[in-house]
Amino acid sequence: MPRSEFRMQRLHLDQPIEAGTAIAADRAQANYLLNVLRMKEGAQILVFNGRDGEWRAHVVPTGRKSCDLVVGEQVRPQSPAPDFDYIFAPLKLGRLDYMVQKAVEMGAGRLRPVLTQHTQNPKLNLQRMQANVIEACEQCGVLHIPQVLEPTKLADMIGRWMVEDGARALIFCDEGEETQNPLPALDNVPQGPLAILIGPEGGFAEEERALLRDKSFVYPMPLGPRVLRADTAAVAAMAVVQAKLGDWH
Repeated sequence: MPRSEFRMQRLHLDQPIEAGTAIAADRAQANYLLNVLRMKEGAQILVFNGRDGEWRAHVVPTGRKSCDLVVGEQVRPQSPAPDFDYIFAPLKLGRLDYMVQKAVEMGAGRLRPVLTQHTQNPKLNLQRMQANVIEACEQCGVLHIPQVLEPTKLADMIGRWMVEDGARALIFCDEGEETQNPLPALDNVPQGPLAILIGPEGGFAEEERALLRDKSFVYPMPLGPRVLRADTAAVAAMAVVQAKLGDWH
């Protein structure tokens, strides 16, 4: 698949895209293009919507604070969303923003918040999370838009797993695992759809660990000899899993 042109500005549009159409940028997008980036008529950008691939477009100002984006040729066809779920206990806002963005960059197909006993931020702003998803897609050349699901309790998710997730393997980042090397822990994970579970800053409660380790679809994985913050653990865990089982190889 052709690589994204990283030197061009990318913009997500929430409407169909096809050659020859003129799409009105929303107010925030028009202000960014015209007044922040100071783009003039004819300036070229890349546009995508998560469904129709990536297209070249040029800016046509229609006022001081408004512009159209006239779509030209398609430069990349749409890629499928990775079948890789990122499941996490929500963090405080700054670290949650970072973690969401990095999960998108690392190849998550869906973001699934779960509430645990030690969750620090049980009240989530899903619109803010979705905005961080789109920003990460725009900046990193991602064509699909990962879905952000409503939060659910950890026990409820595990209880419904076999019905709703079928053969999906759940890799559980367990800070209490006796070993330190994550790679051997992944040797027995079957090929197919994956999910990875990252706990809160305070870690999982012992009863939560027992619940997870009792399930045949759960595969505990350590993350080395050092204690990692939850947002750091997310990046480390996804890198290991992508290199061993995901699309890096």
